[in-house]
Amino acid sequence: MQKKLLIVDDDGELLKMLRQYFEHKGYMVMTALNGEEALQRVGEAPDLLLLDINMPRIDGMEVCRRIRGIVTCPILFLTGKVEEEDVLQGFLAGGDDYIGKPFSLKELDARITAHLLREERRSGAIRCRVMGDIRIDYDARDIHVGDYRLELSPIEYAIMEFLTQNAGRTFDRERIYEVVAGYDAEGDSRVITEHIRRIRSKIRQHTETEYVETVWGCGYRWKK
Repeated sequence: MQKKLLIVDDDGELLKMLRQYFEHKGYMVMTALNGEEALQRVGEAPDLLLLDINMPRIDGMEVCRRIRGIVTCPILFLTGKVEEEDVLQGFLAGGDDYIGKPFSLKELDARITAHLLREERRSGAIRCRVMGDIRIDYDARDIHVGDYRLELSPIEYAIMEFLTQNAGRTFDRERIYEVVAGYDAEGDSRVITEHIRRIRSKIRQHTETEYVETVWGCGYRWKK
């Protein structure tokens, strides 16, 4: 299911850039230019709220305090303030994470992905999934193609878990490496290409369907 983001910032150009970036990544994106608009749009049930702190009239902290009792989705603060006291106040207001401006789009994307996956695991919303010939049991960490169980290495399983839980979304190999190996992991993201090749080879032994698609110049995605 397509994930829905609500992005709130009084910088119109930044909003436009973030909207284009995350829509390209496969999200449904809603935007708001101020706290009043944000309070109106939270009723549309976003899966994650990206909230600027420094806005006129109703700032991000106050928006978070007002809505935290009625929404349970992750709330990430965008802020130019990185002092410890400001960070603590954000968490006390009900925020789940923060990222300082200026920020890396890749890091922001990685944090959003991590929070959404954590929320799915917490809610237990997705425990099993059937996609054509493939059946995935996330609790047992088992993947079957028809009657055959795939023998996967831990990183191969992690790649398939990540791609299948985000079917239809395209990720470059750097993003996949960050998610499966850890954001601060040391290593070479080029190994993802070889792991993808091995996953495809194992799947092809039992089905002719190509599940892992290459999006040239962009990365890989799991066929919806």
